Amino acid sequence: MPIDASKVESPGWWLQRLGKKLLDEREDVTDDNGETTPGLDTLRDFAEGRPPVPHVLGVDPREAREWMKDARTNWTALVLDSPTERMHVDGFRFGASDDDSEEARKADTEANRIWQENSLDADADLIHYGALSQRRAFALVERGDDGRPVITHETPRQVAVEHVQGSRRKLAAGLKLWRDDWTGNTRATLWTPDSIYDFMSETDLVSFSGRAAELRGWDAVVLPDSPDGSRPNELGTVPLVPFINRRNRRLTGFAEHEDVLSIQNRINLSLINLMAAMKYGAFRQRWAAGLEVGEDPVTGKPIEPFQLDIRRLWTTDDSEVSFGEFAATDLKPYVAAVQAAVQDLAAISRTPPHYLIGAVVNVSGDALKAAETGLISKVRDRQRSFGESWEQTMRLAFRVLGDETKATTYTAETLWRDPESRSIAELADAAVKKSTAGVPWRQCMEDMGYTPTQISRMEIDRAADAMHAQTAVDPTAPPPVSLADARAQRDQRSVIGRSADDPVAA
Repeated sequence: MPIDASKVESPGWWLQRLGKKLLDEREDVTDDNGETTPGLDTLRDFAEGRPPVPHVLGVDPREAREWMKDARTNWTALVLDSPTERMHVDGFRFGASDDDSEEARKADTEANRIWQENSLDADADLIHYGALSQRRAFALVERGDDGRPVITHETPRQVAVEHVQGSRRKLAAGLKLWRDDWTGNTRATLWTPDSIYDFMSETDLVSFSGRAAELRGWDAVVLPDSPDGSRPNELGTVPLVPFINRRNRRLTGFAEHEDVLSIQNRINLSLINLMAAMKYGAFRQRWAAGLEVGEDPVTGKPIEPFQLDIRRLWTTDDSEVSFGEFAATDLKPYVAAVQAAVQDLAAISRTPPHYLIGAVVNVSGDALKAAETGLISKVRDRQRSFGESWEQTMRLAFRVLGDETKATTYTAETLWRDPESRSIAELADAAVKKSTAGVPWRQCMEDMGYTPTQISRMEIDRAADAMHAQTAVDPTAPPPVSLADARAQRDQRSVIGRSADDPVAA
């Protein structure tokens, strides 16, 4: 039975609207001025090192297609990987910075448990990379069979959302469209704040006109608990959290490599020209004037009188014959063109030059740190944006658990690992100076990059060392801090990702 799509904000209307939006964004769009906005397919091809092969004048692409493919160098992969590899979430903090209440500690511990249950130590990088390479990514928060929150990574190739009119934060609806590999059908799930709808089409080549009054080929998925294909949305909100990259460039997202695609094409063209010059003009071509060339009596083709060999000498009895050679093509201009384009790519994308060029000779640490300043600033900017999305994800996870207090708190803070590259000597020196200035020991250890579990173990070891040292000096003196007291003090601290019943810490 066809699905009605005529009524605004009906399930069929949302399916058609969001489905068309999702499929249209995969293709390139050219405006009236001839400017092309790359689609998701193009962005993915560039990210995976499959940009289009440029056409070189004088070279038949059918004859040179294979070696022209080898000339492509995927510089955009570095533009995407360099910020992704420096974005790691260490944990979450709930409550104010000076809040050491029991509720705050429980929220920190529970957030870490949710994080570990969903393997987000690994999958968080998928979300970050997806947002950088495809303009945006999504985290889907659902209730698992055991009642615990399930957080999964979703791509804009399968998910589209619509915001409430006049709002860039609140979602009105969300759609996930994917192909069922087991049956060959196309499945769709639609979320609204009140209900969840499931649809199915028996074909894998779906399309949406955006104007049809009804959708043929689509049917509601009938299940025992949802005979009409719908079920209530217990969360009361669309459970999709967008991670939008570079919202300041475009509200719907702007890929990290989107503004250097033309430079990547220029680099590929320069490399192909270089390979063509190497193939056809890098060797000196020889010529002979006044030389009689015989013909093959069978084929009638000219017979090559000389063979190019370093061990052979070319001679002739005819004194009128002269020999010579053409100069080889100078390859330096081609190499310089590639280097200039790579420098442009580094400047625009704020990728450190030594990442791209790979030549680091007699460069001081301060110079390398200055070269990475742009990258660090870019990473911190992305962390601010993605941090808000992670906090919203955790609030949805607490809503799944029924904890409305944590689901509505806006004092949550995402704790990011320091994106700067620092040596152990630098970290240790900074920790000593901070300790002298009165910074607590635990905070100094966190600044040095130790994990909460490592810090907890070190607290017990420090107490044990202090007890042994005191006993060695005066065996009759009581120890300054017992191991039990050290554990009690440790458990009273608000530590991200560590609970009192942590078997490692205990």
